[in-house]
Amino acid sequence: MSRLIELTKMDTRKILINPDMIETVEGNPDTVIVLYSGRKLIVKESLKEIFEAVREG
Repeated sequence: MSRLIELTKMDTRKILINPDMIETVEGNPDTVIVLYSGRKLIVKESLKEIFEAVREG
């Protein structure tokens, strides 16, 4: 199983994402994750927090 990172959607639901599927992360002002599938997710974590979570793995 691939490593997953836990993030929080704006409605406070927790989600798990495979960091290998992340194409870009934008942080202006909301944090938007764009996946290779084209799907966009808005999350509560900052750009820096996501960077750290991906790097730790």
